[in-house]
Amino acid sequence: MLATCVIQPIDMVKVKIQLGEGSATSVTKKMLANEGVGSFYKGLSAGLLRQATYTTARLGSFRVLTNKAVEANEGKPLPLVQKAAIGLTAGAIGACFGSPADLALIRMQADSTLPAAQRRHYKNAFHALYRIIADEGVLALWKGAGPTVARAMSLNMGMLASYDQSVEVLRDKLGAGELSTMLGASAISGFFASACSLPFDYVKTQVQKMQPDATGKYPYTGSFDCAMKTLKSGGPFKFYTGFPVYCVRIAPHVMMTWIFLNQIQKVEKRVGL
Repeated sequence: MLATCVIQPIDMVKVKIQLGEGSATSVTKKMLANEGVGSFYKGLSAGLLRQATYTTARLGSFRVLTNKAVEANEGKPLPLVQKAAIGLTAGAIGACFGSPADLALIRMQADSTLPAAQRRHYKNAFHALYRIIADEGVLALWKGAGPTVARAMSLNMGMLASYDQSVEVLRDKLGAGELSTMLGASAISGFFASACSLPFDYVKTQVQKMQPDATGKYPYTGSFDCAMKTLKSGGPFKFYTGFPVYCVRIAPHVMMTWIFLNQIQKVEKRVGL
């Protein structure tokens, strides 16, 4: 949640780029001119709720599953393939908990890109969840859950597995110090998390923000349809639209998450938790 408070403005720009609003520079200038500095923090309440549910579940389940696997492996380091599998599982668990908040976040961030008549005007995350349930039903909270889960699985595979593997290489094989190991592993983790997850994030954003046309028909029937139409119209690199901004958004968030987590764990040890 601390990391999200720092990264939220970049995330806002990333979403607008994916929705076809222009380059990072033009989006930033337009937001400042039309809506002011506060527009960069639109959807922050949903972003914080998402971290409180999604990240709590994924990081907690990853450590629990990893500890169980190490115990079954008689205390030996786990192979990279097993770490990746645990990362995929933890990502799926976290996404199931965090999908409603993620839907609220995307809609709040995308609201200003819609025509005035189609804007939802959610006041905060809880108002968004209430309106979604009231207007579309409870199951609508998991609209776009497929790409959300796929994105979470790919991001966590890249983030969690690469971090643990990097720590082992930097600390045990290269003899790096504690600070160098943490910063280096966090940076590597952030890059792989970005590279693995952006295609799924692109599809997720398109599906979650779509609106029906005048006849009530949606532009995509689902995640797979969105992916196929995107591939046909823009080619494979279309899925990596806004990669530099996405990397700048994901990598520092991942780094700060690991740094904050390590500091919290140190405090826990000192107080005996």
